[in-house]
Amino acid sequence: MPSSLSPSQIPTDGAVPWQEHRRPRRRRRETRRHPLRRRRRRLRFPLAAVRLAEPPPRGIRVGLPVPRAVPVPGAHAETVLPPALPAAVAGQAHKGDAGEAAGEEEGGGRDDRGGERGEREAAAAGLDKNFGYGKNFGAKYEVGKEVGRGHFGNTCSARVKKGDLKGQVVAVKTIPKAKMTTPISIEDVRREVKILKALSGHKNLVKFYDACEDALNVYIVMELCEGGELLDRILSRGGRYTEDDAKLIVTQILSIVAFCHLQGVVHRDLKPENFLFSTSDENAPMKLIDFGLSDFIRPDERLNDIVGSAYYVAPEVLHRSYSMEADIWSIGVITYILLCGSRPFWARTESGIFRSVLRADPNFDDSPWPTISPEAKDFVKRLLNKDYRKRMTAAQALTHPWLRDEHRQIPLDIVIYKLVKAYIRSTPLKHAALKALSKALTEDELLYLRSQFKLLEPNKEGRISLQNFRMALMQNATDAMQVSKVPDILNLMEPLSSKSMDFEDFCAAAVSPYHLEALEGWEQIASTAFEYFEREGSRVVTVEELAQEMNLSPIILWSKTGSETQMASSIFLDIQNTYTA
Repeated sequence: MPSSLSPSQIPTDGAVPWQEHRRPRRRRRETRRHPLRRRRRRLRFPLAAVRLAEPPPRGIRVGLPVPRAVPVPGAHAETVLPPALPAAVAGQAHKGDAGEAAGEEEGGGRDDRGGERGEREAAAAGLDKNFGYGKNFGAKYEVGKEVGRGHFGNTCSARVKKGDLKGQVVAVKTIPKAKMTTPISIEDVRREVKILKALSGHKNLVKFYDACEDALNVYIVMELCEGGELLDRILSRGGRYTEDDAKLIVTQILSIVAFCHLQGVVHRDLKPENFLFSTSDENAPMKLIDFGLSDFIRPDERLNDIVGSAYYVAPEVLHRSYSMEADIWSIGVITYILLCGSRPFWARTESGIFRSVLRADPNFDDSPWPTISPEAKDFVKRLLNKDYRKRMTAAQALTHPWLRDEHRQIPLDIVIYKLVKAYIRSTPLKHAALKALSKALTEDELLYLRSQFKLLEPNKEGRISLQNFRMALMQNATDAMQVSKVPDILNLMEPLSSKSMDFEDFCAAAVSPYHLEALEGWEQIASTAFEYFEREGSRVVTVEELAQEMNLSPIILWSKTGSETQMASSIFLDIQNTYTA
């Protein structure tokens, strides 16, 4: 099991733990690893971590049988903590994990005898370890020094001996076949290579060059990033970044994650260790690496296998029903660390970390948070919302006031397609309610919608149709988008083939009440929307009816000073006048 931190190492007052006074007998203080450097093993649980009182939604991918639940005192849901992590399922070797070589936590070391045993078990199980990759690794590459080590292998530099890249120094990730003891571990390797091959064209994505194999190993050849991990940069700055410097980092992270999500790829293991700088230059671009736990996903799909790293795992992952929003949570954790130098969810054991993720709230009271801007705190809070529906998307986060830059290109957001698809298939009452809500949006929310509408390239009359949605998707497509079947969502938007939308219609279709409900000014937005209902309406709509249509609690729709009856009597909708077919 991973080693534990002593209570004295737990930040309680915002002080940097490794700078606190120690008793003289702690002579090895200088060699102790910074708490941020103490790594937890990556998780790869096909089993459930949390069994909810209600069955999971349709569309969840079926995993292995669910174990009996072990209640956790005080939990709101019936919680079962993940089983102890066997070495064979702890996750894949990833990247140049520079730093894991220097200090795997207890239980994370290599065991050649275990590898031999695993190979015998795999052979007995009849596992196919022939990946179909090139067999000429030795003829093409001259391996150099080791630059990192992960749980299941290592990464070395290598010089290309022939071909288009002749003479270039690359990174070679070596994954021993002896460690592939289950069908899941084999499939993880296949999928990692498939994703790296399919994704291309983003400056913050590590370049993939080649994949080879021999009888013993699989070799993944990639761009060599020599600038070190983001985690190393954080530690070199004393544990935290300034706000301005943190913005530059977070912007790059959001940009590449928005790109992956548009292509239908969810990373599932975002953390500072998985972002490398291309060079040692202070302004060098970052590269996202390690797609060993990543997966293809459609916009409406939910995943249920529990993967990731404990400190960065989202609550819904532990509830085994999640989608792209889980990556957004991880970005929130990274941003929190960048700004204050400590983790938002901490415990001495992995099970304790899971409890904290599920039940605790991040601390925004201790130093340095009082000196951090309200915009930065709001940004982090909106990413670390335990209700995944209320989190910003990666593209939307780039328009947040903390990061806003009028010269920055905002990427196309796949969630827009999901919302528009739902809108054109919803009831007239919901059309009317969302249209009134869209009229009450503030300039901050409209900025994001304008950027998305512009990417759809409306015609001279300022209108868009299904063809605009199709062309925008194809202009941003990579091979990964075809594998993940993201374009299939266009088939569900067929009613737009004979209709069109102006910007007002688009705002009604693309607004998310859940995202608005997470805003501090939500009550004012709702109140303004009610005024539109009252002014334009000719039919009384009850609070319960409106709340059901908008998937919100009726209590949220009450006036600050009025009763439910008074509120209901003031809500009028002219469905015929406001409905857009």
